[in-house]
Amino acid sequence: MDLEAVRTFVAVTEAGQFRQAAADLSITQQAVSKRVAALERTLGVRLFIRAPRGAELTIDGRAFLPHARELLRVAERAGASVRPGRRPLRVDVITSRSAQSGLMRDFHRAHPGIELDVMMLFDIETAVAAIRSGAIDASFRAVAAPGRPLPEDIVSVRVLDEPLQLLTGPAHALADARSVTVAQLAGHRIWMPGLTPGTEWAAYYDDLVAEFGLTIEATGPNFGSDALLDTIADTPALATFMGEHSRLIWPAGHGLRRIPVTGPTPVYPHSLLWHRDSPHPALATLRAHLAATTTGHDAVGTWVPDWVLPR
Repeated sequence: MDLEAVRTFVAVTEAGQFRQAAADLSITQQAVSKRVAALERTLGVRLFIRAPRGAELTIDGRAFLPHARELLRVAERAGASVRPGRRPLRVDVITSRSAQSGLMRDFHRAHPGIELDVMMLFDIETAVAAIRSGAIDASFRAVAAPGRPLPEDIVSVRVLDEPLQLLTGPAHALADARSVTVAQLAGHRIWMPGLTPGTEWAAYYDDLVAEFGLTIEATGPNFGSDALLDTIADTPALATFMGEHSRLIWPAGHGLRRIPVTGPTPVYPHSLLWHRDSPHPALATLRAHLAATTTGHDAVGTWVPDWVLPR
């Protein structure tokens, strides 16, 4: 159905005259008549009756009018959904409880007028492909994993170094420690079922294991953070790593401990990725907000893999 013809039909209805509708649309009266006639042929009905006072809707015209207005509203929403500055800023984070989600919540509080669409893609390849296709505007990732440099049209800026913490149950051998060194973790079982081979976070923990001689087990299905916390609380021999800014909630009876890791402190490097030619005006606001509110990159006493891009 020709939307311009539908728009002309609504204009004639609101103006009550073909001549006034032509003036409102900045077209000729002949063009108005042709559009209405074409729409009537498409629908197979008459929409107007010519009357001394102007154009009056037929019974079919009255039936069609609310649908015509809805068609125009849908068309406007469709256009706005892909028009920079009119659609939400689309940003990818790994999980809803991650530090990345926290950064976006802080941004929303600072800029409540910017509409956001936060989504969760899987790995860096999926995120980069979505950025290049325009499906999203930006993504938080650790870059660049070994052997996988970013395409030339993708820009990356490191925005947050998140210290790792050891999470244990109340009966774990290190549960009462105020902090632990990386060396103290050697020989302890660290369970992380979410380490999917080939992802940037798996590459990070592979290097952590190789650097400090740790034991990380990724066995078993990943049933999510709640199931992980239940298992850690009930199993004295197991611990896991969590980011310092990860939002965790568990039953009071779990008695879980979050213990800082030092000597050096492993930090997970979060970077913001976007397309070099991204047109969305809110992206610059997000980048400026992150630059002004995040600090602590490459601090003394911290560790990141050699492949992590510098600040």
